[in-house]
Parts: sequence; structure tokens; C-alpha cells
Amino acid sequence: MSKKVLIISTSLRNSANSEILARETERGAREVGHEVEFITLKDKQINFCKGCLACQKLGKCVIDDDANKITAKMKEADVIVWATPIYYYEMSGQMKTLIDRANSLFATGKNFTETYVITTSADSSKGVIQTVLNGVKGWIACFSNLELKGYLEAGGLDNPNDVNNRQDLLDAAYNMGKNI
Repeated sequence: MSKKVLIISTSLRNSANSEILARETERGAREVGHEVEFITLKDKQINFCKGCLACQKLGKCVIDDDANKITAKMKEADVIVWATPIYYYEMSGQMKTLIDRANSLFATGKNFTETYVITTSADSSKGVIQTVLNGVKGWIACFSNLELKGYLEAGGLDNPNDVNNRQDLLDAAYNMGKNI
């Protein structure tokens, strides 16, 4: 069954390892027939949540920037894939800001029932992803019928494009997309 997949790349770096892996996930998902939209936050204006909770009544945020457009796409997706570099052992600030700004989905409903996470880091230790997963699980807990279906932890990537030398990680991202 074809799914509507939204991939959100949250790195602002050119040639970002997390975005390269996200593109491989996109390729795999398209290959099996899913409808895929890829969004990068590189050129987006996303301001901080004010905590006013007006979105709970309006169905969208009162701040007029790119977050409302992205949130509308999130609402219609069946699957959301997050791709983030790990900074100081946590998701990127851009990712967290977008999650906060998507608060309107709590009141208006959503289609998505599956989420996946791709992380990249310089640290090659296993488990670096755990703090990111904890944050994502907090977001998941706010929605009924939303499940973390998979993740890819890619460590030991110090510089842009390093992941292009790691066929194992490229293959893992591609296969994750094929298995959505």
C-alpha cells in the first residue's frame, strides 16, 4: 500500500551527512511506490514558539512563517521521517523548534501514524542517538496511534560528505526507505 511520506531534513549545513542519508531514504521509499515529499529547513524561516496556545483554537500558529506550511504538510502525511545532526548529544535546534511550532497538530488531528529518525554525529559511540530518541518519544507521546517505526544512527562522521564513504550507512538509509 502506497503511503504519503514526508521527509524533513533539519541540518542547515551544505553537503550535510544527515541530509545525504535522508535522500537515500527518499530514494528507497520512492522505489517501492510511496509518494514522497522532501523538505529541507536550510532556506526556511521558522521562529520560536511563543507559547500562546492560540494554535489550539485557530488550528495553525499565529506566527506567519514557513512553519505553518510545513505543519500543514505534516498533518497530511502518513509517515514523517526526521533527519538531524546531533549537536551536544541532542537533536538540532531547528528540529526542536519545528516540533514546538507543530503544536497545532495536537488540537487539529493528523494522519501520520509512523515516524522514523535519522541521526548523524561525529561521536562514533553506540547509543549517541538515545537523547534524540527521548525527545522524539516525548513528541510521539502526545499523539494517539503514532509509533516510532525505525531509526538510523550514523556516527563517526566528522565532516560534510563523510557519509559518502560509508556504503553501509547509505545502504541502511536506502533500505529503511524501502521498508516504510
